[in-house]
Amino acid sequence: MADYYTDHGWGVYPQAAAGFPWTAASIAVKSDPVADLTEDLAAEQKARATYEKLIDLCCDNKEVVDVLKYLREREIVHFQRFGEALNGVEEKLAQKKFYMNRMDNVLKNKDNN
Repeated sequence: MADYYTDHGWGVYPQAAAGFPWTAASIAVKSDPVADLTEDLAAEQKARATYEKLIDLCCDNKEVVDVLKYLREREIVHFQRFGEALNGVEEKLAQKKFYMNRMDNVLKNKDNN
């Protein structure tokens, strides 16, 4: 903690648990709504598991545990909302009349010009 305070004071400096700075490279986006929402679901479950481990570590400090439980509940709700969104996307994709701007059509039209 002393190293962190020396470099950043009381300010928030996003970093991974291992200590390296957060970068946008950690965001996995595939431009596929099913894959992206599944990734979001996994991230929420990982966050929930992290809060549970922190609760185990802080079990003797009720105030901290209460905050961690609240944050864990938020992750559960986020997981549920992403699940609902995934269900909606899958229902939409299952419809017979679904049109999507596909890159191969763009390239095909470009070659014809």
